[in-house]
Amino acid sequence: MANDPQTPLDEELARQEREDEPQADRKPDEVEQDAAIEGADEAEEIAEQAAPIETPEPDETVDNPEAEMLAARVDELEQSLAEAKDQSLRAAAEAQNVRRRAEQEADKARKFALEKFVKELLPVVDSLEKALEAMQDGASDVHREGVSMTLKLQLDVLNKFGVEAVEPHGEPFDPQYHEAIAMVPNADLEPNSVMEVMQKGYLLNGRLVRPAMVVVSQAAS
Repeated sequence: MANDPQTPLDEELARQEREDEPQADRKPDEVEQDAAIEGADEAEEIAEQAAPIETPEPDETVDNPEAEMLAARVDELEQSLAEAKDQSLRAAAEAQNVRRRAEQEADKARKFALEKFVKELLPVVDSLEKALEAMQDGASDVHREGVSMTLKLQLDVLNKFGVEAVEPHGEPFDPQYHEAIAMVPNADLEPNSVMEVMQKGYLLNGRLVRPAMVVVSQAAS
């Protein structure tokens, strides 16, 4: 007849009975077997206590076509907004450049609107200067003073509107502002220097209206 299964209580009672038995009556093999059984039981209990608790894995994200469409639409709108901002900045920069160019053109037109008038007036100034130089001692002081005052008034008006005289006597020759009408050897001056100004030049707000007509020195042979 098969043995009935033992309950944990029966096993504990049997173990105590074995421990109570004299060690001399028990065989060494039985003692070692009992010790091995007890160690296995303790190891099993420790393993059960130390076993990690398994957590269920999260469910995989379910695809949502509507969410994907909304995300794609958001990306499209953000790209359109960025392009609109870029175009707006470009348009503002272009408008600013156009306004700046218009202001520069207006300023230039205002500064040089009198250029033609100044060119027509310069021969009058030249004539007054030559008349003053040509007056000899025989001319009365009243005449000289009258011509001198008229010349001064003319020059003052020209200066008021940004006209400056170019009189480069003794300076190096500059083809941008001077026009050489002759070159004369001269040992007292550096070569390519202005020896004599035959006719003054004039600038209008820094821009050349008429070059100075000069005689330029060259090295003596």
